[in-house]
Amino acid sequence: MATEQILKLKEKANWVRQRVLEMITTAGKGHIGGAFSCTDILTALYYGGILRFQAADPKWIDRDRFILSKGHSAAALYVILSDLGYFPSSELSRFQKENCILGAHPSLKIPGIEADTGSLGHGLGIGVGLALSAKLGKKDFMTFVLLGDGECCEGSIWEAAMFASGRKLNNLVGIVDKNSLCSTDFLENCVNMEQLEQRWKTFGWDAVTVDGHSLEELVAVLSQTRSRQSEKPLMIIANTVKSKGVSFMEGKPEWHHSVPNKEQFEIAKKELSEE
Repeated sequence: MATEQILKLKEKANWVRQRVLEMITTAGKGHIGGAFSCTDILTALYYGGILRFQAADPKWIDRDRFILSKGHSAAALYVILSDLGYFPSSELSRFQKENCILGAHPSLKIPGIEADTGSLGHGLGIGVGLALSAKLGKKDFMTFVLLGDGECCEGSIWEAAMFASGRKLNNLVGIVDKNSLCSTDFLENCVNMEQLEQRWKTFGWDAVTVDGHSLEELVAVLSQTRSRQSEKPLMIIANTVKSKGVSFMEGKPEWHHSVPNKEQFEIAKKELSEE
């Protein structure tokens, strides 16, 4: 992808973070850390020419399926879906308010959402089912699932991983948002999640590690997913920083579910506007 296009993607990702900051601050609740860490991944998928979709027809039969398994990071996805025309941008200002379609976690009632998620460990299994249905129905759509690294502690993830490799679901792509933090602590203090790439390979997947904040690397690896010759599913380990983009939030466990006060909001807004 040309340098000019990459710069536009970076600008779009920064804009998404600014909107997420506004949404969560206005709502007084939300998961800002995880939303910021996966923003570049979502930007590459939706604006980088990777996903096949039609916003005017969310149920288009030949669309690619995307599942945000780490559903608590939904705010970033909502901004993107609204920007693409899935639903009016006015919904963003009512995020998590009464009668708003946009709750804390993705729901099937929201156009562009493929699965209710938020109870961690379920998204990959759903994605495996969708990929298998494509194989059985001789459909060429791809299925992409975005997971958290803390979520990979769930046994259901590895059950799905074994099934996917056993059925040679090469139309399935997983992405781990590896920000090294879970809801309350650094992941290393909870469970050993190192050598994650090798673990997925051991379970019969192809796996590759990239910088999850490099739009160049993300687009490069994702753009090859549809033309791969391998019979294996693919897992992309994206190394990220929780709360990426705001200095006083980055890498801090407390920003998993904290909300900026007025002073913090202004500082964060200024830093993001200077990116």
